[in-house]
Amino acid sequence: MTGVLPAWSWQFARGHLPSVAALPAELPLTREWAWGDATGAGVKVAVIDSGVDGAHPAIRGVAGGVAVEVDARTGRTTLVEGPHADLYGHGTACAGIIRRAAPECEIYSVRVLGARLSGRAAAFVTGLRWAVDNGMHVANLSLSSGRASQFATFHRVADEAYFAGTVLVCAVNNIPVPSYPSEFAAVLSVAARAGDDPFDYDYNPDPPVEFGAPGVDVDVAWTGGRTIRATGNSFACPHVTGLVARLLSKHPGLTPFQVKTVLHALASNARAVPTPR
Repeated sequence: MTGVLPAWSWQFARGHLPSVAALPAELPLTREWAWGDATGAGVKVAVIDSGVDGAHPAIRGVAGGVAVEVDARTGRTTLVEGPHADLYGHGTACAGIIRRAAPECEIYSVRVLGARLSGRAAAFVTGLRWAVDNGMHVANLSLSSGRASQFATFHRVADEAYFAGTVLVCAVNNIPVPSYPSEFAAVLSVAARAGDDPFDYDYNPDPPVEFGAPGVDVDVAWTGGRTIRATGNSFACPHVTGLVARLLSKHPGLTPFQVKTVLHALASNARAVPTPR
């Protein structure tokens, strides 16, 4: 071959491309292989939300965290490391659900929402970047932005997380409007469905949402040591996050697309497709 090679083709030149690990499983994949008796140990999970009440009996402590503050005048964000309260209850609910599937994972609270469960896109993006920069294996995003002006920013951060190996698990909006980053292919998007089995979930091949998990009339932890019953895509999302943490606990190093492949294969509605002859 002569002439100038296309951009990036050099990365695949003989002697340059390194070996990569194959998916460590033989077909067919099974749930026993995927997470079996795993507990989530060794997996860092960021709950990007309203904060997490680590004293709640369903949470049993947090490993660390950061609160993102936004200057109302300049829009600049500041990271405040250390313990902080859950200003609403939403983050505590998500963390409690994650604990059910992955009781020994390390939960990190990344507070980006305020007392009315609202926040700025700048805080959300800063919290996401903190999770990626600090080596979180999974990030639970039971929140989203509907601002079209933020599309490119969230797309860029979602790709940064993807290539850094941080799995983003995102709830879609509770109303049928575009929401970011849940609609990006780089993330695992989740919506609610009926049921109470934390290991029961479905895969949907039609956009904008891929996974369905329990999120209708589910019992969730709340502030003040309470438990309430709630419905929302927000509470389906951490069911999938917990499964991802459990999977990564048993199989460290799986990439985000390998994680998605395994979850797709093991969904409750998955069926074997005959091989064409």
